[in-house]
Amino acid sequence: MTRNPPYPKSQFEFHRMFFCEEACVAHMVEARWPEGFAGPFCDSQKSYWVQDRNAFKCAKCGEWTYLTEGTVMEKSKTPLCTWFLGAYLMTTLTPGISGVQFQRQAGIGRYETAFQILHKLRSAMVAPERSKLSGEIEVDETFIGGEKEGKRGRGALGKTLVAGAVEVVGKHTERCRLQVVIDASEESLVNEFIKLNVEKGSVILTDGWLGYNALPKKGYAHVVVEGEAPKEVAKQLMHVHRLFGNLKTWLLGTHHGVSGKHLQAYLNEFTFRYNRRGDPWRSFDTILGLASEAEAPTYDQLYAVGRKGGWVHPGRPQGLV
Repeated sequence: MTRNPPYPKSQFEFHRMFFCEEACVAHMVEARWPEGFAGPFCDSQKSYWVQDRNAFKCAKCGEWTYLTEGTVMEKSKTPLCTWFLGAYLMTTLTPGISGVQFQRQAGIGRYETAFQILHKLRSAMVAPERSKLSGEIEVDETFIGGEKEGKRGRGALGKTLVAGAVEVVGKHTERCRLQVVIDASEESLVNEFIKLNVEKGSVILTDGWLGYNALPKKGYAHVVVEGEAPKEVAKQLMHVHRLFGNLKTWLLGTHHGVSGKHLQAYLNEFTFRYNRRGDPWRSFDTILGLASEAEAPTYDQLYAVGRKGGWVHPGRPQGLV
C-alpha cells in the first residue's frame, strides 16, 4: 500500500495539523509504519504503545522501539512540534531559513539549539542511493567566500572552491549537484566530483580548463565551449553560472555568509531544495528522517567539524579540513 498523506499547503494548515505533540506523534507513527508496527527483535506481531516513553514494547520479548530512533530527532529533548516547524520552514520557504530566524520563529531560548536542529535536518538531505545526473550536463567551478586579498582565478586564496553540475533539457534545467572540492585538479573535478555525480555516457560541457581533459577516457562525451573572453564562455555555460549566482545570493541573503567548514551542509540544502522545487511538500518527512534511517551529528561533532572525530557533512571530501 502506498502512503499518500495530506501535506500542509500553508502555515495555517501546518499549525492546524500539528498543533500539539500528540498530533506530531500520530504523524510519525503513520509515516514510519504505514502497514502497522511490527517488532524487529522477534517474530511477534503484537506490541503495545507506551505513551509516556513514546515507544512500542514487544509483548513477547519485551524489547523497546522508540519513536525517534533512527531519525534525526533521536535522543533529542526538543519537542517534536519544534522539529516539525523547522522541517516545514526549511522545505517550503523559498529563501529557506537561518538559525537566527528559526530561533525567533520557534521561540527557542538558545541559538546553539536552533543551529544544531537545522544542521541535523540538513544531514538527512543526501540520500546514499540517489541517482546520478544524466544527459547533457554543464559543469564548472566557483569560489565561495568573502572578499579577501590574494591570487585570483582557480588559485584564489582564502576562499572555498565549489564544483557544480546541472542537467540541461532544452532551455530548462532539471537537477543539480554542488560539492566542495580541494582544488581544480583532474583528481578533484573528474574522479571525486563528476564520476560520483554524473552517469557515464553523458555529454559534459565545460570550459577549456585542463582539469577536465580526462573526461573522454572516463567514459564521458566532452564538449569544450569556446570563447575569446570569459564572459563569452560564461554565456555558453549559462545554466551552471545561473546556479552559482542563485547559490551565492541565497548564502549572503539568508545566511549572511557561512563558514567554509560547514559550507557543504548548505550546498546540500540548496541542492535538495533546487531538485525538489516543483514539489517541496514531500520533502518534509525526508529531512526528519521518517522515510529511511538517518544519521545526524551531535552538538559536539558539529563544533568539531574539520578536526579529528568531528562530523563530516555528507558530500564533503574526507581530506578537506
